Amino acid sequence: MDIALIEVTLGLFVGVVLGLTGAGGAILSVPLLGFFLNLSVADAAPIGLLAVALSSGLGAFLGFRAKILRYKAATLIAVAGLLLSPIGMWLAHQVPNWPLVIIFSFILLLVAKNMWFQAKQELAGIVDPVGPPCQLDQTIGKLTWTLPCARALWSSGAVAGFFSGLLGVGGGFIIVPALKKFTDLPIQSIVATSLGVLAIVSTGGVIFSNLYGAMNWSLAIPFALGSIAGLLIGRRLVAYFSGPRIQQTFAVFAWMIAVMMLIRLVI
Repeated sequence: MDIALIEVTLGLFVGVVLGLTGAGGAILSVPLLGFFLNLSVADAAPIGLLAVALSSGLGAFLGFRAKILRYKAATLIAVAGLLLSPIGMWLAHQVPNWPLVIIFSFILLLVAKNMWFQAKQELAGIVDPVGPPCQLDQTIGKLTWTLPCARALWSSGAVAGFFSGLLGVGGGFIIVPALKKFTDLPIQSIVATSLGVLAIVSTGGVIFSNLYGAMNWSLAIPFALGSIAGLLIGRRLVAYFSGPRIQQTFAVFAWMIAVMMLIRLVI
């Protein structure tokens, strides 16, 4: 199969996942590019970030236009992420590929576990009696800002930014669970806000990668175009699926990818 067709197909799949979940785009980009194009984590990471930057930027714009994107929360999380992203990117170029593969695989396993159990709790109707630190003011449709709320979102953004630079992930796998845990936003708003964060953090990652000379544009552009098309498809499909069920499906797939990465590393 032609390499460009493979890239577009992989990008299409990643975009659909991103549109459905608001997360998981880049964290699947890196292993998929590794499997099908035999790229290292450091080489695949910038390509995944470009795809996520463009597709999530489109999704964030659509969310903003629909007035479901909480732009203040997205900006706070993204600023924290941008501060930590260059540190992770610098570290990624100082270590061999195999430690990055191991770190990536175990993070993917952890993400899969957390997403599965979070979805399971939601399906069972289990609610934290204390409530999240970031509460939505129903009268104005915006979050009520407090110090615990700002601290929780800032910390989430910092962690997401570091791993964005280190592993080439957008950070949605951290941001979406964090928004579900720390806010009482509806799922549509969580997805849109996560896409807003990913657009900013991933764009920063693309700029830093280009400055490092690590971006392979001939591979990145077809993959990114596929992801944009996939995002639009995913946004259409999301209305037909249960949010928790989508999370659990993604968790199973992420678990399979992580195990395959570890097996491939060993053999």
